[in-house]
Order: sequence, then C-alpha cells, then structure tokens
Amino acid sequence: MEPIRLAVNGRTDIGQVREENEDSIRWHSAPDQPFAYVIVADGMGGYSGGATASRIAADTLQEHLDKLLEHTFLSCTQEQQQLMLRAVLFDAIHTANQKIIAVKNTHPQLSQMGTTLVVAVVWQDFLIVAHLGDSRAYLWNNYGLQRLTRDHSVVQEMIDSGQLTLEQAQESSIRNHITRALGVAERVEPNISSWTLTENALLMLCSDGVTEYLDDYTIERILATHRPALECVYRFIDDANRLGGRDNISAGIMEFAIQVEAPATESANSITLRPRKEKEDVTVRREQR
Repeated sequence: MEPIRLAVNGRTDIGQVREENEDSIRWHSAPDQPFAYVIVADGMGGYSGGATASRIAADTLQEHLDKLLEHTFLSCTQEQQQLMLRAVLFDAIHTANQKIIAVKNTHPQLSQMGTTLVVAVVWQDFLIVAHLGDSRAYLWNNYGLQRLTRDHSVVQEMIDSGQLTLEQAQESSIRNHITRALGVAERVEPNISSWTLTENALLMLCSDGVTEYLDDYTIERILATHRPALECVYRFIDDANRLGGRDNISAGIMEFAIQVEAPATESANSITLRPRKEKEDVTVRREQR
C-alpha cells in the first residue's frame, strides 16, 4: 500500500450567547500508524446536562478507539480490520448511550440530557463515519464537497418529503429538533457508512453551531481555499461567531494524503471517494438482550 499521511486538528468555542459550552470534541492521529479520528458531540438538556452527556459520549468513543491498535487488530486481514472497526464503533456508541442513561437515572437534575454524535475514523485508506443527530461530516476533494451524513432531524424529514426547501429549512423555528440522539432511549440506532479513499481529501466534522450559519457552498469554499487546511477550524469558528454565534461551535479537520501514481489521462491531484455499499447509509441495529 502506498504511504498515507494523516493530520488532524479541532476546536470548540462557547459562541456569543450561551453561558456554557455543551459541545465536546476529540481528535487524534497515531504517530506510527495510518490511523486517525475526529469525534464531535453536541449536548442538550439544560445547565450542565448537555455538557455532561457530550463529554461522556466523546470520552467513551475516544477510549474505545485508543485501544484499537493492538496486536490482534494489527495481525488481522484488511477485511477483518474493517469489520472490527465497525464493531468497535457500534459497541462504543452503545456503551456511551448506556453510560448517559445510567447517569440520568441517578441524577434527576440531568434527566433531560442527551447528545448528538458524529465520528470519523480513517485506517489506511478505509474511512468509516457514524452519527446520530444533526452534527455532520463532510468530505472535500477536487470534485467538490460531499456531505457524508444526513441529519436525524424533523427539518431533514420535511426536506425529504418535499414540505420544506433547503432555504426554508435554514430559517425554520424547528431546525434544532432532532429525531435521534444518545441518552434518549435504551435502544440506539446510529447510521454507520464506509468508503475507500483513493486520493487526497479533507474531512470536516462539525456541530450545528457551524451549519446554522454556514451553508454547504460556504463550507466548500473555505475548505477549497483556506490554507493551511488544518487551520480551517479557526475560520469556521470565527465566521460562525461573527454571524451571531447563537450556539456552541465545534469543528474538526482531518487531512488525508496518499502518494499514488496517476494514470496518464487524469490529473495527479484527482481524488476519488468510492462507496463501499450501494446504499448511502447503513443503519446498524442491536437487539436488546
């Protein structure tokens, strides 16, 4: 396999209005392996509740992913590794959900808390993304911007059914009403999707404190032009604050670079994202035992 370089950066900001930052973000790039991840969680549920829920989610995902690169994983085939990654993500999300519910049950003042979650992991040329709620993952390459997640929200359902246009959705009073989150029910249903990365790309994960103000066109323009690429996170935060900063704002960037021998008919900088599944999203469900 050709050498792969991964670099990550992240930032979270309280914004201009809120008294507490209920977002949590984690990012990591292994120093000696082509492995990196970004985790963004946007908490909800009143004072201290949202921050607690998002921190539990982010910490739990981080703990599971940090244990991944052990002898058993490294000695497996590529296909086995990809299956293990998917299983680790789902187990981590399930565990985080149970932890949040357990805290809610013992702390009545936190009974309304929950959190969105989006996580992107790259191992070699394999990208896997899991999410619940309206925190998003994007991929930018020389072909443009691709949104890798579809919001679990009332507004997204109305867009899908033709009841709202994208422009109307941006101004909707219920744009923050989500339909899936961690810590809400015993059974959790993340969407988990995976792809093969074949050439250079940027991955961007964010909470809705970014997308409330910046549409996909603006996000694409920033990712395409702002350099160094990892410093885009500061630009996203600054722009959202400048436009109002009504919510907490979090953004993470992962830079994926691979040295490949380009075919004569293509640009050496062309980038391809090839879906592994026919369906855009794969919903993974776990039955209660």
